[in-house]
Amino acid sequence: MATEAKIAEHYETEGLVPQLKEALGAAGLGERQLSPSDLAPLDQFHSRGLAATKELADQLDIGPETRVLDLGSGLGGSSRYLAARFGATVQGIDLTPSFVEASRFLTERCGLEDKVSAVCGDATALPFASASFDLVWTQHVAMNIGDRLALYSEAYRVLRPGGRLAIYDIVAGSGQPLLFPVPWAAEASSSFLVTPEAMLGTLRAAGFKQVLWEDKTQEALAWFQAMQAAQSEQAGNPPALGLHLTIGPEFPKRAANVGRNLNEGRIGLLEAILEKPAA
Repeated sequence: MATEAKIAEHYETEGLVPQLKEALGAAGLGERQLSPSDLAPLDQFHSRGLAATKELADQLDIGPETRVLDLGSGLGGSSRYLAARFGATVQGIDLTPSFVEASRFLTERCGLEDKVSAVCGDATALPFASASFDLVWTQHVAMNIGDRLALYSEAYRVLRPGGRLAIYDIVAGSGQPLLFPVPWAAEASSSFLVTPEAMLGTLRAAGFKQVLWEDKTQEALAWFQAMQAAQSEQAGNPPALGLHLTIGPEFPKRAANVGRNLNEGRIGLLEAILEKPAA
């Protein structure tokens, strides 16, 4: 099986939209118009959740005229946040068909169809014209992509001169093998982590210049520890909305492994902003 198909299969969730409708009802959200904050426990599909999205967004100049490409947009949580808070127009792209369908459904429930859209596609071969975006945004996506140069070169291509690439990603740590399963992979053949140094080298090879480069490992570790404590208190009775809806019954084990990988230095978390030179 080709790597892309294997990754899509890992995330594919049959009957996801009906599950989401049921979960929204159980959460007391009914049929009313939703907000990104209502959906944050479900659709902020990355470490530190909505807090990480806010933190990254606050360091960027985003406004109503900003054209954003959300690479690996998942259920569309970050796309909707950027549209609702800043008025930006956001195009999402994700490899997993059920995620794209769910993203469209949730975007409609938020009344943001005029600002947010999503298509199914490959982040290393983008179906968009060159220089068509002001910002490329990606959170917890590159760990599933083996060809980093293709990923970053495509981001560079679709950015206008002076445009920025915003990244929040898991990186390789000490060199010790990862403990599996984790949310992005059941085993090593689907995980493509690189060190921060290798990542920066590839970004520079694609043409980017560094603007911001911050280690967020300790913040992520604290978040996972708090999440695991909350799961223990719930004692097998998870909330109606949560990442378990997309990750499935193995979510507690996968999340615990991420926490252990962080604690043992096997992985780290990185927040970065790069720029495509204006000339």
